[in-house]
Parts: sequence; C-alpha cells; structure tokens
Amino acid sequence: MLPDPTRALSLLKPAVRQASRYSLEAPAVTRKLNQNEAPWEPPADLKREILDRAAQAAWNRYPDFAPSSLQHRLAKRHEWDPDGVLVGNGSNEVIQAVLAAAVRSGDVVLAPSPTFSLYRLLVGTNEGRYLPVPLGADFAYDIEALVGAARREQAKAIILCSPNNPTGTVLPEHGVRRLLDETDALLLCDEAYQDFGGTSAIPLLRESARILVFRTFSKAVGLAGLRFGYALAHPALAREIAKTMLPYNVNLVTLAAAEVVLDHEPRFAERVQVIVRERDRFVAGLQGIEGITVFPGAGNFVLIRCDARPGTEVFRALRDQYGILVRDVSAAPGLGHCLRISIGTREDMDATLEALRALFSAPAGVTGG
Repeated sequence: MLPDPTRALSLLKPAVRQASRYSLEAPAVTRKLNQNEAPWEPPADLKREILDRAAQAAWNRYPDFAPSSLQHRLAKRHEWDPDGVLVGNGSNEVIQAVLAAAVRSGDVVLAPSPTFSLYRLLVGTNEGRYLPVPLGADFAYDIEALVGAARREQAKAIILCSPNNPTGTVLPEHGVRRLLDETDALLLCDEAYQDFGGTSAIPLLRESARILVFRTFSKAVGLAGLRFGYALAHPALAREIAKTMLPYNVNLVTLAAAEVVLDHEPRFAERVQVIVRERDRFVAGLQGIEGITVFPGAGNFVLIRCDARPGTEVFRALRDQYGILVRDVSAAPGLGHCLRISIGTREDMDATLEALRALFSAPAGVTGG
C-alpha cells in the first residue's frame, strides 16, 4: 500500500498541479496522419551512416558540453553567429528553456489562438499568464490585435508559430517587423514547419536582439524519434538561456544524426518538395468534397472543418472503419468540428480522400466503411 501523497503534493507549485499534462493516444492503425511526422524514415544508407558515426564515439563518455562543430555548421546554414546557436532535445526543449529564463510569476505571454497547445502548458508551469489572441478570418494572423494586446498587457513575450499549428497559416509579410517596432516583447518565432512554406524571421536576427527563432529536425528531416532542435538568438541572450538548460542534453546518436543530415541536405530538400506537392494535390481533392471546408495552409498538414456532420464522428469513422488516424482538434477554441490531417504518402492521401468522399456522401448517421 502506498503512502498518502497529500503533503508531498502540497509542496509542488499550484501552477503545475492545476495544469493538464500534454499527452496523445496512439492506437494501432494502418495510416498514421495525426502528428505531422515525415511520411518516410531517413534513407537506409543514411541511417547506417548515422549508426556508424555514433559507434565511433565513446559511449561511456559524456557528449560535448556544447557541440561546437554542430553549432558552427548550423550557424553557417543560417549565416549566423555560432555563439548564438542553442541545441536541444527537440525544439520544444529550447522553447521551454527560453520561457524558464524569461518568465516570472504573473508575466504575460501572448500567442495566437488557436495554436500549439504546449505553449500554454509551458507558460503556466513557469507561473506566467498565458493570453491567447484570436486569429482573424480563415485563421489569418491578426497583427493589429497582437500589437494591441502586447501594449495593453505589457507582454513579456509573444509566441509566433508560422506556419501555425494546427491552422497552417503563416505570418504576413512584415508582421514580425511590426511587432518588433511596436512592442517591447521578446518574439519567440517557432518555425518547426517553415521548410514547407512561409517567410522566415531569421534575417531579422541582425536587426534586433529580441527575436529568437526555433527550428527542428522532426518534421522535414524525419528525425522525430531522435529528438533534435535548435534556436538562433543573439549570443548574449543565448549565453543566459543556456544556464537554464541541462548539461549534455543531446545524446551522441542524435548529434551524429544531425551532422549526417547537414552532410546530405539536398536529399532531404527533395523530400520536402514531394510533401509540398502532395499537400497541394490533397487540398485540391478535398475541395471537391461537399460538406468540408478546407483552410489554406503552408505546413505539412491540412486543417479541415466538417460542415455536414460532427468532426468527432468523422474522426472516429476514419479511425475505426478505415484505419486512418488523424488529429481531432475540435475541442480547441475556434476549432469546432475541425480535424488536422498530416501529409503522408500518396497512398495515404488517396485512401484518406476516398474515405472522406464515402463518409460525406453517406446519409447523416451512417459512417460508411
């Protein structure tokens, strides 16, 4: 019998106890299109190269405290200062480190709504005040609203996911520059999906130290299982943020994988173009299905709204009748009856189109299959 945990729990921060844990069910299905993953693993020869390179390292020794070679290569990739590169166990770890360094109790952090739900959790566990700012028509960024809220609330930081998850919408041209000019906040630019479309904020790093840009190898590169991400920031800011990160936070295998990816960037760029073409083909197919609204987006996913029947009903039918797992985001504010569908292989997307056509041509209450 376990002891009563009441006293121990009372010693934890209330903000942590009140938060909901980020989690996701992963039932076994034929087609997994719910986490915006790459549809393919890295090529087999590159996987062998990664493992061979990792095998040459001493596994009984800690990895480099700061992987200098990798930081220099990432800096060169973006024409930035190596001292302004922070690497992490996924880009989410680096975002968490920035918030830990910047957010004090009661500090306001803005983000568009809807957006990636993890931001709210990370702000809340740092005892900050998370303030969602609604997106505009068709989920377009409302820069005017963000500027107004930042000034009114004296926001410490603004999180900008572009392309935005789960809507796929991108920041308008000069949107980040206007937020720089008209607010005093830190701008946290999450560009996890930027490889697939949209404009990067990286060129603005040379104009202001209040911008941080986050990138990941989970989406376009297909290393979600190895967890690698990084941030670009002013070197002075990076030095302070590094104090909040655990030492040796990226393991030897992942460091080897990141190096190999940089050795073979053109091969991954070709894959990105295949995904973009498949996304555009899938959107065109969706637009021919009556009862579905398709929202324009630039990520490796598509957001739809189910107008002719409940979104959760469609989600369950896709999963149970067709073996297709998509993301039901309908419970989030502003996303009633919406589903997010990751771009997979051509076969995945053809099967999804066929299933949706069957579901939306069937009488209400009939799932098809």
